[in-house]
Amino acid sequence: MASIIKLIKKTYKMAEHHERTVVLNNFASLSVLQAITYLLPIIILPYLFRVIGPEKFGLISFAQAFVQYFMILTDYGFSISATKEISLCQHEHAKVCRIFSSVMTVKLVLALLSLIMLGAVVYFIPKFRNDWLVYVFSFGAVIGNTIFPVWFFQGKEKMKHISDLNILGGILFAFLIFLFVQGSQDYLMVPLINSSVFLITGLLGQYVVFKKFGVSFRFPGYTSLHQQLKAGWDIFISIVAINAYTTTRIFAIGLLTNNTITGFYSIAEKIAGLCQTFPLTSFSQALFPRLSKIYHKSKLRAFEFMQKIQQITINISLICLPLIFIFSRVIVRILCGGDYPETVLSLRLLLISVLVISSNAFRIQFLLVCGKTHIYSRIHVVMAMFGLPLIFLLITSFSYVGAAVATIIIEIGIFVITFITVKRLKLS
Repeated sequence: MASIIKLIKKTYKMAEHHERTVVLNNFASLSVLQAITYLLPIIILPYLFRVIGPEKFGLISFAQAFVQYFMILTDYGFSISATKEISLCQHEHAKVCRIFSSVMTVKLVLALLSLIMLGAVVYFIPKFRNDWLVYVFSFGAVIGNTIFPVWFFQGKEKMKHISDLNILGGILFAFLIFLFVQGSQDYLMVPLINSSVFLITGLLGQYVVFKKFGVSFRFPGYTSLHQQLKAGWDIFISIVAINAYTTTRIFAIGLLTNNTITGFYSIAEKIAGLCQTFPLTSFSQALFPRLSKIYHKSKLRAFEFMQKIQQITINISLICLPLIFIFSRVIVRILCGGDYPETVLSLRLLLISVLVISSNAFRIQFLLVCGKTHIYSRIHVVMAMFGLPLIFLLITSFSYVGAAVATIIIEIGIFVITFITVKRLKLS
């Protein structure tokens, strides 16, 4: 522990005063957001699991995994490319307005395309048609996510707006769930409430952009739209590839097993997701725009700073994750209200992959910082081509256990490739 504190102090001194202030303020805002938005599910998920039952919980998880593909399409790659663009020209108002208008236009067109595709899938495929209302109600979250300008706030390094709006949404979601979901017959209210909250926070986010930042929307020309599509393409392909072996796990289990097993496994995924993202994601999001600016001034300083941050993350993970592994049975019993060995085993296996991901998070982000989006994309595309068949093969052979084992294998592969790639970048 003493060595971790010493490393943190050394890393802290590497940053200039204003850099520390901006990053730490944004990290604090995003950490509060994540603490609340993950604390609420810890309260809500056990309630939903018990009230609507594992089968309906699994159906809703499957629907959420399905509409996640449309969220990926509408996000396109702007969470990285547009964030970086805004961060580098955040004081040029006209340029900011132009970027905002172009990105939002593309996102809305993609949302419309997504709605058409959803309709086709629900109409023509019996598995989806039988529960069509679940998928239609879930799709509202795609529209809300499309209009919520998280990339704009990150680029402006004003993460407090993300925090405030999502905290409001989280509290509203919890209140409505406890108010309207009283039994298994109310399961349709879950995706309906979730979508409604997404839409409300999305509209409020747009209000903040126009009112507080004075952004004006003008229909962009073809050149601007093409520029944004080109800038986000490599990131989009990477995100598609990443979700080919992340979101697809729950989706594949839902296709190849049944809703009950999907429910058990999805609980383990949500707990592991909490361990993986809090507070790692908030710090990563807060650091990305600032690290991009540091890189433009000094490549060596940015690389050394990234290395220090990555080492801190590894050390903290090596302390926290084994404890969660040991007490996973108790954690599942508290959250789910019973002994579910399927969930415990899945969680323990997924925690191994979380350790690998945490050990690689800032190293792989550095590829984006230094503009190597094509390498970033290539790594994930290659692993998706290997990982997607592996997931279906192992789930077919070993059910939910196969999904967790496939995750470990894939993440180790990404770690090895990224480690070698970043080391070569430093030497070149």
